[in-house]
Amino acid sequence: MSPEQLSLDHPLVVVGSGPAGHRLIQAVCQRAPSTPIVWFGDEPWAPYNRVKLSSLLAGEASWDDITEATPIPDAVETRFGLRIERIDRAESQVIDVRGQRQRYGALVLATGSRAHVPSIPGVQTPGVFTFRHLNDAQKLQARSVRSRTTVVIGGGLLGLEAARAVRRYNTHVIVVEHADRLMSRQLDGEGAQWLLKEVLAAGIEVRLSAGVKGIEGTGEVKGVLLRSGEVIACDTVIIATGIVPNNELALRAGLQVGRGIRIDDATRTSDELIYAVGECAEHNGEVYGLVAPGLEQAAVAANRICGGEAVYTGSVLATNLKVLGCKVFSLGEVERGSAADPVREYSFADPDGDGYRRVMVRNGQLVGAQAVGPWPETPRVQEAVRQGRRLYPWQTLRFMRIGQLWPDTDASDVNLWPADATVCNCTGVTRGQLDVACQQGCKSVEALSQATGAGTVCGSCKPLLVDLAGGGPLPVERGWKPLTVFGGVALLAALFYLLLKIPFPDTADLVWRWDAIWRESLYKQISGYSALGVMVLLAIIGLRKRWPTLSNLFQFSGWRVVHVMLGALLVAVMLVHTGGRLGANLDMVMTLMSVVAVLSGAALALIVGRQQALAPGFVKRTQRGAVWIHILALWGLPVLLGLHILKVYYF
Repeated sequence: MSPEQLSLDHPLVVVGSGPAGHRLIQAVCQRAPSTPIVWFGDEPWAPYNRVKLSSLLAGEASWDDITEATPIPDAVETRFGLRIERIDRAESQVIDVRGQRQRYGALVLATGSRAHVPSIPGVQTPGVFTFRHLNDAQKLQARSVRSRTTVVIGGGLLGLEAARAVRRYNTHVIVVEHADRLMSRQLDGEGAQWLLKEVLAAGIEVRLSAGVKGIEGTGEVKGVLLRSGEVIACDTVIIATGIVPNNELALRAGLQVGRGIRIDDATRTSDELIYAVGECAEHNGEVYGLVAPGLEQAAVAANRICGGEAVYTGSVLATNLKVLGCKVFSLGEVERGSAADPVREYSFADPDGDGYRRVMVRNGQLVGAQAVGPWPETPRVQEAVRQGRRLYPWQTLRFMRIGQLWPDTDASDVNLWPADATVCNCTGVTRGQLDVACQQGCKSVEALSQATGAGTVCGSCKPLLVDLAGGGPLPVERGWKPLTVFGGVALLAALFYLLLKIPFPDTADLVWRWDAIWRESLYKQISGYSALGVMVLLAIIGLRKRWPTLSNLFQFSGWRVVHVMLGALLVAVMLVHTGGRLGANLDMVMTLMSVVAVLSGAALALIVGRQQALAPGFVKRTQRGAVWIHILALWGLPVLLGLHILKVYYF
């Protein structure tokens, strides 16, 4: 059906005001601005960003923050807050809740989904909530103010986001998950363990392998009964156990329905005038339940409605969001299909405790990946999985060694990515599309978002948009203030050591002979072993990931500050031990290497601590150089220190 046919005959009618319906209308208006469109929505308000509902509930976002940045085109007639009750396919009409009819030339069903509520006793008790739409968020906002203990049933993405949000008022939150791990559809066992540590650190209690038998209380919630017989006392329950596609309208109209409304590769239903997109649609037996596949379907449907020949072949399931402030990425296959599956698994656990990464390779092609914690390569990995890119042995070796599939220059610079690499996973916008927008005059993140839709859903791709738009500041590092302060102290102490040489006294008429700390064996041993002790502590911190007690005690940012503090302390102890003298021969080499190690470490601390105020290119170059200097200065110290101790005691 061409746009001319729609314009001359009857309007395009869209039912559903969620992200898929909104994206379809934007795409149609771009391709055929004169197309008449009537847009229905059950909810009374304009389209909003459902991905950020948990931020709204947590008080981290306002209504303005979650409202779509792209305005509704003037040609679109909106009828929000008006439910469609029936489709009259014979007359090509929809009938709303008031009984009024609207004729359509083409109809798009973007009715979305609702929360799945399991049939357990007590689920209708006051104090039991779902968390799916703005109405749910508003009810939970009012409830969480007075809730003392909240149980969240479901340890998936939505359940964890709900748990984080209701912690706003220091509510005691307990997540109950029937599987043996959190986010079992997106993460393997080890990845889920990394996420579990982050969840527990956020003050949220977790019960795994715990089925719910019922909800107790008459008139109000009193507790949750587990299959083990345990009762968790609580006053609020949030159900987050999945979704159910809203397919009742299609079912009443006689359209083919499975779990969702069945669509073909053109996103058409069993009626050639009716399309379905988003969480209500089922393609080849798959209901995705995520934003990105719905947006891909919307793009195909808009193309077809405007006379194109686009084809929807399915989506690669992807999760790329922050869960409780921790980045979680999952794409494609997560686990081996069977014992006979030839897939190979490669994993990397960051020695600094920053996260876990894993890739799945079948017949040399990347078919899946996941990560808990930061991974700058995730957009590039998405493109590789979607395109079935080949991974070579040296890439997998690099990945197991340092957690990267590509060299720094390839992975971190979005300008060097292939044109078909997806930059915005939520909207499917590629680097090539963004390049075209830049050539047309888009020189800011806002302009790129307005032109392409990139960054308008979860916002995780905005740092890449900054690079494409001409660069911008790096994010503020956690603990940057103490890191900067102690980095500066260590730098000044090392420079002071090189410049200062405390002289021996030239007279015997002294109340306190300070040269005793260098001349008397006892004092020399005290200061020498103190310096050795500080070096040992520095070495232990370097091995913190391999010592679980240390890795669980502080986050990496905390240990980094302690590391810099000990570096400054080492210079002070060395000053007491030597009086600022470099020594001779091997002693001089050892002293200089120690000072250079402190200088380079202090420079690293200052660069990282102030990276938000520095040019990204400068940060990258100087950081890499400082790291290599630091490593080269450290590698020979143990041998030189051993020779120094042997010389002192032997002679």
